[in-house]
Amino acid sequence: MNAQNPAQPRPKKRDVHGWLILDKPVGMTSTHAVAIVKRVFRAKKAGHAGTLDPLASGCLPIALGEATKTVPYVMDGEKAYRFTVTWGTETTTDDTEGTATQTSPNRPSRAEVEALLPRFTGAIQQVPPQFSAIKIDGERAYDLARDGETVKLEAREVVIDRLAIVSHTKDATVIEAECGKGTYVRAIARDLGRALGCFGHVTALRRTRVGPFSEAIFVSSDDLLRDIADPVEREAHHAALIAPVERGLDELPSLSVSPGDAARLRRGQSIILRGRDAPIMEGHVTVFAGAELVAIGDMQGAELRPHRVFQFAS
Repeated sequence: MNAQNPAQPRPKKRDVHGWLILDKPVGMTSTHAVAIVKRVFRAKKAGHAGTLDPLASGCLPIALGEATKTVPYVMDGEKAYRFTVTWGTETTTDDTEGTATQTSPNRPSRAEVEALLPRFTGAIQQVPPQFSAIKIDGERAYDLARDGETVKLEAREVVIDRLAIVSHTKDATVIEAECGKGTYVRAIARDLGRALGCFGHVTALRRTRVGPFSEAIFVSSDDLLRDIADPVEREAHHAALIAPVERGLDELPSLSVSPGDAARLRRGQSIILRGRDAPIMEGHVTVFAGAELVAIGDMQGAELRPHRVFQFAS
């Protein structure tokens, strides 16, 4: 993009609310992706739901405006990946950025890989990669590892719902994974390689889903940065790229309240849901007044307490 003329006033930032599900290209950091989206939409507020490494491509949900209040709920959702494990070498980073630590001439057959996958599904104990964002005494593990320190990370329980082979050659296997929060795909590749006695590391990684956001609504960087001269057409194009705030809450149960109850919730007040049609729910719920998103609330019996409230007025 061209540098802005310092003599020209900066474009005024706007209240933009919703989700842009970027198909992040390889080589771009998640922070840079958010900065680009924020600039394109001139948005006052933006953030992402789950870092995606520069070497990875795919689903990077970017929240704009009031959607930033729903980021934790999206991050708690299941994620899906497609990744390539290249056999014969383990690296310091468990991917192509690191240097080799162990090598082997052995190569597994498809049947051997497939036979091991059940061992790595369900609730399992997983040691995160040394080069990860986990904090040790206030320092990121990857910072300590880059400084040459030996990083010892404890195993943590993660949930992997599904592992399936997409394709297999002599030197590499492409695998699909569906997993919960905190799972490291690089650790899956590392541990598979060790169990097979041939070592392995990730050479390609694509995230195909985060929570309710799948490839069907991904926005390419080309589409995001499309040069449209007419301002009306450009505005319409940008609006079409954004999913509504409530799309990030699709996995929560929802209920409707009256306009009066909606006003009380927005003021931070609890309400009591009475009557024959009162819902029987517990935990987090999405609250609407008609078609308008009002709040995320906590249901406890008949009482609904506002947890996050939404204000869409500019």
